[in-house]
Amino acid sequence: MPQHPPAEPDSTAVAAPGGIVPPGRPRWNPQRASGMPFRRYARTEPRVPALEAREWPRRSATRAPSWASVDLRDGNQALSAPMDPRRKARMFDLMVRMGFKEIEVGYPSASDADFSFVRELVERDRVPDDVTISVFTPARPDLIDRTFEAIAGASHAMVHLCHATACLWREEVYGMTRAEVRRMALDSADRVSRRADEMPGSRLRFEYSPETFNVTELEYALEISNGIISRWDASPDRPVTLNLPSTVETDSPNVFADQIEWMHRNVERRESVILSVHPHNDRGTAVAAAELAGLAGADRVEGTLFGNGERTGNVCLVVLALNLFAQGIDPQLDLSDLDEIRRTVEYATRMEVPARYPYGGDLVYTAFSGTHQDAIAKGLAAMERRARETGVSPADLPWAVPYLPIDPKDVGRTYESIVRVNSQSGKGGVAHVLKHAYGYDLPPGLRADLAKRVQRAADERGTELTSRELHTLFVEEYLERGDLLVKEVRIGSGQRGTTVEAVVVFGDGAQAELSGTGANAEEALVRAIAAPGTRLAELTLQPVSGRTGKEFAAYARVENDEATAYGVGLEADERGARLAAIVSAVGRIGPLAAEGSD
Repeated sequence: MPQHPPAEPDSTAVAAPGGIVPPGRPRWNPQRASGMPFRRYARTEPRVPALEAREWPRRSATRAPSWASVDLRDGNQALSAPMDPRRKARMFDLMVRMGFKEIEVGYPSASDADFSFVRELVERDRVPDDVTISVFTPARPDLIDRTFEAIAGASHAMVHLCHATACLWREEVYGMTRAEVRRMALDSADRVSRRADEMPGSRLRFEYSPETFNVTELEYALEISNGIISRWDASPDRPVTLNLPSTVETDSPNVFADQIEWMHRNVERRESVILSVHPHNDRGTAVAAAELAGLAGADRVEGTLFGNGERTGNVCLVVLALNLFAQGIDPQLDLSDLDEIRRTVEYATRMEVPARYPYGGDLVYTAFSGTHQDAIAKGLAAMERRARETGVSPADLPWAVPYLPIDPKDVGRTYESIVRVNSQSGKGGVAHVLKHAYGYDLPPGLRADLAKRVQRAADERGTELTSRELHTLFVEEYLERGDLLVKEVRIGSGQRGTTVEAVVVFGDGAQAELSGTGANAEEALVRAIAAPGTRLAELTLQPVSGRTGKEFAAYARVENDEATAYGVGLEADERGARLAAIVSAVGRIGPLAAEGSD
């Protein structure tokens, strides 16, 4: 969907906090009471277990969890326009290619569309042998039966039984007591077992989710979970997946980690249980909750690509996986073409991934700030230098570039878009773009000189400058200015050094024949065409790849007592490039007056 700029807002509608400054507040903090009804949301203390000597704060991640995608179920049911069969198939194929081995493919009892999609996967044998599809069912006999109809004939699959367990849901949604909810859960588990026994040709696994686990009394959640694990006779060769959702994220990630570690320590037949988590993102901390849960004992994470899901979404598996990657841990998913993954998800969900979304957004590897640009450019240059010194490809060196936690090339991005130029940009960013897009390695002074011109242009336009527009400014300022034109140069030598005779045309069209002598042709040219007192302070040269093959770019700096100016020359030969750069610089600082010109 195209993005349109928002209409100008009426910021006067936002009222500043007008309450008192709370007593005891330090003088440096003048924040006032907001007047918002925050007391409506005062909650009881979070359900934190009595956890002695918790271990998760002392652990670090060392490996990827078992990944389980719920894009086609949890993600799909959150869409205003659920995926059609074509979109579902594209998503399924994408996840198989990425390396997912567990994919929840639908909620077959919820709609004919979900039922038909599962049947298509089974009947057309579209599920690879090493991939397990999962189907979701609530704890109701008729819905369990419909779910088993959907997977009839599958060589292998997992049935995911789910129901809410928390007090608010028990009382307000079900109208049931704790004992009644427990009985419903165990009876449903028994029905799942019986229906599985009726499919002897299929290898079926079971998953149980006490929905709203994070706000359920822990002892009660454990009681029901242990009962179901026993009914399903979990064993090491046929483990049960116990999935613990934070269905509505209500507490900070450390609370969830404590809950997971307590379950990890206390659940029965732990060696026969795959402990899984399913964090939602209502507080914006689902990634942190999943990471801490992994340290607390979780083996598996359910989530979606780019976090699609109800309300603020599920935990994002892309971010989780690339966080591991950025720490030198194999994510065991292929994210090397992240843009194609994103495009597929956007096609399937009809929702855009925000430009600043971690790892996958359009702008996450882009710097506009001058200080950031300078640091990135220097970091990339240092990588290139280390590669030359060690004889190793930059791709094989340990990554170490300021502001970039990973190498954009490792997820399919290019360096061309890392630094982009607007009014906030500095000399480092401008130089970086010209070097990587066009090959010009500008000396420091010229970088600063050009940056001023670029900033003026960006301020006037109020928009970003593309690399092509930046190059156009560079050419117009230093290569095509009409202040001074040298039509003919003759170089000779004499007793006092090198002599240069030049036919020049000034900006007003006047023409003159000028001459000068110096230690070399470049110095002699300055004396011939520049105003008295002007000297050549710097002259550098580099080879570049031009449209007609190898060319040379020269950069000149000339000075007098009042000013400094830079010039650029681009020619097929070295001497020609140097002389052209001097002519450019002298034209910008002010040439010799056209007295006696023809």
